[in-house]
Amino acid sequence: MRKREHFIGLWLDDTEYRHLLKQCALSGLNASALIRHSIMGMNIQPKPPDTYAALLQELSAIGNNVNQIAYWANATKGISKTELAEAAALIRQTWRLVKETL
Repeated sequence: MRKREHFIGLWLDDTEYRHLLKQCALSGLNASALIRHSIMGMNIQPKPPDTYAALLQELSAIGNNVNQIAYWANATKGISKTELAEAAALIRQTWRLVKETL
């Protein structure tokens, strides 16, 4: 059974249709979803680049590594210069990844 019970047909000229397709491509929504979002007053955001998923995965891995270093430093009540350098390198890598993606 359909969730939506009402159908509305819509006629567009070439310019309007091209604009609709462009908005669909930018937002990642299909025409139906885009129109529904628009009439409900929802803010339509551009779809994030495909690289965002990979960036989030890398950031998660880097965050886990930094947390392990912090845990080790707290457990042993100290951190070596090598471990501190590793943590700083992970943070620099994070910034590089974010800058490259944006």
